[in-house]
Amino acid sequence: MLPELPFRSRRSPVVCLHGCVASSQPLASVIGTDILKKGGNAADAAVAVAAALNVTEPCSTGLGGDSFCLYYNARTGHVRGLNGSGRLPKAQTLQLMESLGYTKGSPPPPFHALNITVPGAAACWCDTIQLFGSQKLSLADILEPACDLARVGFPVAEVAAFHWAKWTKAMREAGRELGGDFLPNQQPPKHGQVVTNPCLAQTFQEIARRGKAGFYEGKVAEAIVEIVQENGGVMSLEDLKNHTSTEVTPISTDYKTVRLWEVPPNGQGMAALIALNILENFPLKGMGHNSADYLHLLVEAFKLSLADATHFNADPALVEVPVEGLLAKDYSQQRAQLIHMDSARTGKEPGIPRGSDTVYFCVVDGEGNACSFVNSNYMGFGTGLVPNGCGFSLHNRGAFFSLNASHANCIGPEKRPYHTIIPALLTEAGSSRLLCSLGVMGAFMQPQGHVQVLLNMLEFGMDPQQALDAPRVFVQYDEASEQWQLSLESGVEEGVAKELRRRGHVLRWPVVGHDRAQFGRGQVISVGAWWDPATTPPSDPPTHRVLWAGSDPRGDGCAVGY
Repeated sequence: MLPELPFRSRRSPVVCLHGCVASSQPLASVIGTDILKKGGNAADAAVAVAAALNVTEPCSTGLGGDSFCLYYNARTGHVRGLNGSGRLPKAQTLQLMESLGYTKGSPPPPFHALNITVPGAAACWCDTIQLFGSQKLSLADILEPACDLARVGFPVAEVAAFHWAKWTKAMREAGRELGGDFLPNQQPPKHGQVVTNPCLAQTFQEIARRGKAGFYEGKVAEAIVEIVQENGGVMSLEDLKNHTSTEVTPISTDYKTVRLWEVPPNGQGMAALIALNILENFPLKGMGHNSADYLHLLVEAFKLSLADATHFNADPALVEVPVEGLLAKDYSQQRAQLIHMDSARTGKEPGIPRGSDTVYFCVVDGEGNACSFVNSNYMGFGTGLVPNGCGFSLHNRGAFFSLNASHANCIGPEKRPYHTIIPALLTEAGSSRLLCSLGVMGAFMQPQGHVQVLLNMLEFGMDPQQALDAPRVFVQYDEASEQWQLSLESGVEEGVAKELRRRGHVLRWPVVGHDRAQFGRGQVISVGAWWDPATTPPSDPPTHRVLWAGSDPRGDGCAVGY
């Protein structure tokens, strides 16, 4: 049984004027605001936060994983995107996997080195600064606070300590022991215990000196290849040296007065957009927040959008993904007609469109630029394999590939996998004005979290903190039982749970304690109180641009502004 994690506190939204950072760790949020105060912009601060979270939450994120970002330029009003996910080694073909005895029904174990794709985070950090940064601070300036944190040490936060222990136990049960960088005295640290990671500080310094070459070439790259190949993987120095991030054109959809921006495939952002398009066909506000009708409708829309995403989403460089058709309004109208208000959907059939663990954080700076950023190892510490002397673990994002030769997301050399991690931005539908930066981490919860938090604000007038505090639902398809399984968080009324069960939903209620982690950990920074129905847009620009921010109570973090 999971230990109790009571939610007793009430938080007000953070309000400020000059800049704001919201992340899952207070130490990281403070580091981000310090970068803003030194003259850095939202992109600079986001990379500093990413590095700090690598130190404080290695059981969620780090240099051994991948990252994505969306950047809003206040001067131009444009939203730009960066895909920082890595690709499979060149030698890793479906034929190789089959020769090793792996099949669709019997893939490699989740912590196997064959699930390691080239880690994309380091390149994404460097490219974020190069493409979107202020150019007032060097890479060394931006990484130095995280270096200090790793060298001097930090006290481990409560939720991080729980997941640190959980993933350590899971890997030990699978025969994998984490490196000493993460297990002082061979045990996961406890809440409040001070931990250092001098090897990670050295890796940061190497990147600060040499940029991307400090990670993808030289001693760090050699250490990565050595431990991957020692454990049955096929990654080479050439695979690392050839890695690049990709600047991408974000995708979006309009819902009433707002436009939601997401990263395109191989990210799953389109799942959130498809769900919003479907929900636009129903009178949500009149149903009442978290009523049986409202939650039933949300869940049915999520089932349809996730079915499409899991079927079509893949690396667009190697597979044609029909994004335009999936996001067409007439397609969403067709999908909406499949929803029956009196019964739950059981199937997982995709539509036919015209020609699919993590940390999330966001920053808005004093000029109005915003950076929405996400970084992940996938399952906790990923594979748990720690390159010698480097201070980070290698992710297992390749476990998301299919070994079905006919599937769009089938394994293939130099291919990017279906990626669950997605940042988001919100602007006015009729203009380029930024409304907020938002995100909710947690595998398939992420698009569901984006939609629920957004609707909490837009339809039900909640401020960012209230929108994050509200109980959530999470639906996922269980391949073993071939059925959709619905989780309802504590706070959803018992009568609502009973009614959803009557309509045919296979559900678990109430979800409490640390198990609430399945509902994700979100952050929101909003520009102005646009969600408040009492707020009317002024005819002239406001004298003060007030930032409103919230941080998820399901995590350790907070929003910090000045």
